[in-house]
Amino acid sequence: MESEGKIVFTEEQEALVVKSWSVMKKNSAELGLKLFLKIFEIAPTAKKMFSFLRDSPIPAEQNPKLKPHAMAVFVMCCESAVQLRKTGEVTVRETTLKRLGANHSKYGVVDEHFEVTKYALLETIKEAVPEMWSPEMKVAWGEAYDHLVAAIKAEMKLSN
Repeated sequence: MESEGKIVFTEEQEALVVKSWSVMKKNSAELGLKLFLKIFEIAPTAKKMFSFLRDSPIPAEQNPKLKPHAMAVFVMCCESAVQLRKTGEVTVRETTLKRLGANHSKYGVVDEHFEVTKYALLETIKEAVPEMWSPEMKVAWGEAYDHLVAAIKAEMKLSN
C-alpha cells in the first residue's frame, strides 16, 4: 500500500519481518543458496541468465560464485524489508538500484522471473522459520518484496 508516495507498512508487518530476519541473518549465506536453488528448481532456464553458471560444468550448488551472489541478494531483500516502515521507501542505495535495474533489463528479466523469485523467497523464509511462519508473515514479506521489485522495475524502465 502507498499513501502520498510513501509506502505504508504496518507496525505488525514490520515486527514479523524484523523478528524473522533476526533469526535468519546468521544463516544468510545458506538461505541465499537455498533461495537460488529453489528458483532453479522451479525455472531451470533461469541458470542461463547467470554467466558464471551458463557454461559451467560444476553443479550450481557447488559453483563458488553462486553462494556470495545468492547471499547478497537474500540480504538485500531482507534488509530492504526491515527498513520499509522506518523510511517509508525501499532503502537500497541509489547506485545499487540503478545497477540492478540496468542488469535486470540487460539480462531480459520479466515479470514471471520476479514472481518465481517471490515464491522461492517466501518458501525459503517459511522453511527457515517454520515456528514463526503465519499467513500474516507471508503477506508482510510478500509486500516488502513487491516494493523492492517495483523499485527495480522503475530503474529497468529508465535504463531502456
